[in-house]
Amino acid sequence: MVETAHERFSHFFAETRQGLLRYVRRLTRSKEAAEDIVQEAYARTLEQGQRVQAPKAFLFITARNLAWNAQRHQRIAATDSVGDVDETDMLENEGVSPEEAVLCDEANLLLKQAIERLPSQCRAAFTLKVFHACSYKEIADRLGISVKTVEKHISRGLRDTHAFLRRRYQIPDKEAGRPHE
Repeated sequence: MVETAHERFSHFFAETRQGLLRYVRRLTRSKEAAEDIVQEAYARTLEQGQRVQAPKAFLFITARNLAWNAQRHQRIAATDSVGDVDETDMLENEGVSPEEAVLCDEANLLLKQAIERLPSQCRAAFTLKVFHACSYKEIADRLGISVKTVEKHISRGLRDTHAFLRRRYQIPDKEAGRPHE
């Protein structure tokens, strides 16, 4: 007896759904987002049909990429991306008071100023990590540098950005406020 395409997909779905859902939930930390991503991953896998050599691998990679894209979109939307800070129009968002919009714009401007002070390669690595959720390996590949160098750039970016914001808001450095032993 020959199995139909519908039966094959039903079997494939039953065999992979729980594992895929757990995997995506770990990536997104959201049950609702995971459900949406899993559904989209199955739809894309089904669209490819016989062109896919390894459907399970394709399914999981598609789900992972969708989860990363969702996280990236969420981070960019939440931070208004460094490059787009000047173009943000917070007043269009429902439920945001004008005061909150002004405070958000100020925070975005300060963050942009802090990041612009970083050396160019450090700024590029830091921006890819913070605003685009790239892994250290992805950043290293994109910038043509080692993963260790990426780690140093991210560390410096965090340190220098925090220091700039502390100075701007006149927050004493933790070390400066400690009594000497």
